[in-house]
Amino acid sequence: MSERSALRSRLDALMREVVKFGAVGGAGVFVNFAVFNLVRHLTELPVVRASVVATVVATVTNYLGYRYFTYRDRDKQGRTRELTLFLLFSVIGLVIENGVLYVATYGFDWDTPLQSNVFKFLGIGIATLFRFWSYRTWVFRTALPARAAVESAEKLLAGEPERRPQPYGSSPR
Repeated sequence: MSERSALRSRLDALMREVVKFGAVGGAGVFVNFAVFNLVRHLTELPVVRASVVATVVATVTNYLGYRYFTYRDRDKQGRTRELTLFLLFSVIGLVIENGVLYVATYGFDWDTPLQSNVFKFLGIGIATLFRFWSYRTWVFRTALPARAAVESAEKLLAGEPERRPQPYGSSPR
């Protein structure tokens, strides 16, 4: 496979991942806003607490979507580690998302339903960038493809030296 086609293949895979992440995230945003607005209208919870409840519900929904749709082909070993990291990064995302809403609500006294929804949306957007990076980097890591693992093992058993891919523009030594 040429370097150009390998790059094209990696970009195509990344684009598919972004689209799947966006689909699950879009469903999560819908759940987040639905729960947020229901809690605000049906209870007396303050705005940021209502948002935290909505974020937690959306996080559970998103985990299921990411694990069984977006990243279903990723390493399934170590689910406890995966879930622990997912929850850790989700809590950081929750703080980012609701921190924006907190500052708008209590720092600037922007607390109308429209303002709350706008700043919740802004917070979700910023937190989503963090979540995408952290989930794909730390939580749903790429497993070694079976074919590559078998080929590597066969070469090792045959005594052949392992060939590592060269960085673009460098020549093999």
